[in-house]
Amino acid sequence: MYILAKVAVVLLISLLVMVQGGLPGPQVIATQGAVWPRPQQQNISSENYFVLRPKKFTFAKLNGTETCGLLESAFTRYYEVLQQDAKMTRKKLKKIALGDGFLGYLDELKINLTGKCIDAEYPTLDMDESYKLWVTNERVELQAVTLWGILRGLETFSQLVHLDNQESFLRINSSTIKDFPRYKHRGLLIDSSRHFLTLEKILRTLDAMVYNKMNALHWHIVDDQSFPFVSVKFPELSQKGAYHPYTKVYSPEDVKYIIKYARVRGIRVLPEFDTPGHTASWGQSHPELLTPCEIFATYGPMDPSKDTTFTFLQEFFTEIRGVFKDNFIHLGGDEVDFSCWQQSDNITSFMKTHSIATYEALESYYIQKVMDLVEKLQYNSIVWQEVFSNGAKLPENTLVHVWKRVDWKDTLKNVTASGKQALFSACWYLDTLNSGGDWEDFYYCDPSEFDGTAQEEELILGGEACMWGEVVNDYNLISRVWPRASAVAEKLWSPYSDSYDLDEPRKRLEEHTCRMNRRGVEAEPPNGPGFCN
Repeated sequence: MYILAKVAVVLLISLLVMVQGGLPGPQVIATQGAVWPRPQQQNISSENYFVLRPKKFTFAKLNGTETCGLLESAFTRYYEVLQQDAKMTRKKLKKIALGDGFLGYLDELKINLTGKCIDAEYPTLDMDESYKLWVTNERVELQAVTLWGILRGLETFSQLVHLDNQESFLRINSSTIKDFPRYKHRGLLIDSSRHFLTLEKILRTLDAMVYNKMNALHWHIVDDQSFPFVSVKFPELSQKGAYHPYTKVYSPEDVKYIIKYARVRGIRVLPEFDTPGHTASWGQSHPELLTPCEIFATYGPMDPSKDTTFTFLQEFFTEIRGVFKDNFIHLGGDEVDFSCWQQSDNITSFMKTHSIATYEALESYYIQKVMDLVEKLQYNSIVWQEVFSNGAKLPENTLVHVWKRVDWKDTLKNVTASGKQALFSACWYLDTLNSGGDWEDFYYCDPSEFDGTAQEEELILGGEACMWGEVVNDYNLISRVWPRASAVAEKLWSPYSDSYDLDEPRKRLEEHTCRMNRRGVEAEPPNGPGFCN
């Protein structure tokens, strides 16, 4: 029934597009001052409004609100956003006749951080991102328990500010908002192995994530094709495994800067070092880690029969633990090709000695050893769904990342029914490209729509949009991701809705895409013909 209803809606939309194709003007009329992603609770007046004077505007801390560098830098960023918006106005304010709904000039937003403000703090999976925002005659205040809530509230405040109809001044409608995320983990995967991504584009991606209230950058940093991560302990990995040992690598300083840039914006950086498969680039400098493929005279997955394999990984992940500060690391575990293991006499002998009957069980043996060693480093693991499906014994806090679109509902059911926590990406693969407007495909998909109990649904901690890099590089990364990932961001933040009517989000996304364009994000048009200021 769900599929039939969705197909009917898509066909109706296609028909409307065909009918409207020859009409003048934009295909979708954008909203003004609407928030993306949609807040949990909002009461926004359509008539009563304030005028914001950017040059006079300040963020003022309420008595008792602590300050720290992270908070002050947020004020600076959003002050600059408001100044940028002010450049769009075309007339001087003193020459404007304000209407009946004018409530006055808004020259400050009071910031009420009720908890601690600590510069050394890092965002975590369990961080509190809730906030309350009042822009009324009685109260103009942003309140949150944590710094992370303040950051999300500042983004909402900045989105409420918009040009009036005559493009004469910055207007903010009288508003009351109570907001918090639906899911804890709202991520974006980027792949810097298939094509190297420059520091500039990764930072631009983090900016766009902020504008969409996403909070986790899943950095698929290495793979078969290249190893751009510069290890201090094993520098030969990038020297021999990267596309270029000097220009196509991420130095320790680069990685540190990316993590710092993300942290001050409330974004976690989760590295993925995928093993035992997807490791050909490791073998450029350390072929002894991999299993020889005798027939093809090449190498396959990492060799689990050697203790030296795990000794190497112990040293490598010890270094990684000192670099990436989050409590989680993605260990991969997907798409392991067993053909080289099948050819290896050493592997066959090892399996007999250890009573390992199948290659799936051998993979489970390997990944359990790796999970054990990173657990000793105080890392919690994230693994792709194959690790769970192949029967590995997962530590308690392991997250199972569901990515296969086929039978994803059954997989989510199996994972959560076993008591394991899950992340979801199955129908949010951005490298699957249809045509303009395919953000709607991502918007229709919701991770809660499987046959699970309320308790099982609570085990879904969130999900990620995935931008794999086979045909994406610096020149099309941003436009390929945004605003398509914005659809995923709203599904992960906003209240659940089973409506197939996308007229309202379509209009908000039209505005939000223009908003991202103004802020330097080269997001593609979401809906068809139109324009931005």
